Amino acid sequence: MEDSAWRSRLLESTRGQILERLRTRDCTVNDLAAKLKLTDNAVRAHLISLERDGLIRQSGSQPGFRKPHAVYGLTKQAEQIFPKAYGPLLDLVVTVFTSNLSERELRAGMRDIGRRVAQEHLPEVKGKSREERIQAALKILKDLGGAATFQKTERKHLIRGNGCPLAALTANHPAACLIAESLLARVIGVPVKQRCIHNGTASCCFEVA
Repeated sequence: MEDSAWRSRLLESTRGQILERLRTRDCTVNDLAAKLKLTDNAVRAHLISLERDGLIRQSGSQPGFRKPHAVYGLTKQAEQIFPKAYGPLLDLVVTVFTSNLSERELRAGMRDIGRRVAQEHLPEVKGKSREERIQAALKILKDLGGAATFQKTERKHLIRGNGCPLAALTANHPAACLIAESLLARVIGVPVKQRCIHNGTASCCFEVA
């Protein structure tokens, strides 16, 4: 209970707002200051504290007018700060299913779960444009405990996850990504293909047709 209360207080604080922002994408001090309407020095003070606690790290740098600007991102430890419902239990459930189902049956089951989750939200997106459906899909992922952004290039339309609501599963059960794949496809109304990376630095990515 005390741990849960501490997490709630953290997420409601300015440091929590910084973590939420970094969960969406890596940022510089200037990025965070502009977004949160804080001074650069105030942001730096919070970043020092978060870095000391092992929740953020310097992930790179980008050119600046006088010198390069440090870019900050979340650590794997920080991802555990955000609410994750029944992670260990879900992992155990899927482990049991995996031992009793063929690979084909397991993958079909994961897709069916995604479709069933999406079904609850279809009335909300009925008659909406493709772009509106994409935004609705991003909100659904957020409500499930994740964070994702839509990236549009000349050749590809991608939904990239910076916080996976299924992180407790995907490390041991990559097929769990099919839940999000079928959910997104059903809500957006077009084929979606998961392009997630599970080895090394894990990342969530879904290509929208």
